Amino acid sequence: MAFRVHVEGQEPFDIPPECTKKVKFTTDIPLDSNARTKDVGATIIIEGKILAATDGDPDDSTRKMGLWSLVPAEKADSYRKVTIELTAAGVIERKYTFPNAFVVDYKEYYGDVSGNGTFVLKIKQKKDKFANITVEGGYPA
Repeated sequence: MAFRVHVEGQEPFDIPPECTKKVKFTTDIPLDSNARTKDVGATIIIEGKILAATDGDPDDSTRKMGLWSLVPAEKADSYRKVTIELTAAGVIERKYTFPNAFVVDYKEYYGDVSGNGTFVLKIKQKKDKFANITVEGGYPA
């Protein structure tokens, strides 16, 4: 399975397929709810390897993720369009689009054993734009 992650905004970037190892999509409703509620959210968690740019290449997507996580809430660029495609055997199984995503949490982990860092990016769709999320799939890549 291959993952393609594209983030649009002031400084757009792609997370290369060789970096992305895991994607988790969840629909969030309050746990104390006894019926379907209007208080619904959506979250995507992306996990992967940090592959830093080499030879002075400034296009380091994992660095750009970290910088996005630091954009203050007052700035319009804290909200970005995120598109994630999950492809297997030439078929796009899922394509998620969050047109107004913001970073909830971003973590980088490093160790001296493996030599590679890992990242975890948690994003949510802006709650008042929840209806704009699209989930597609089942068509050739």
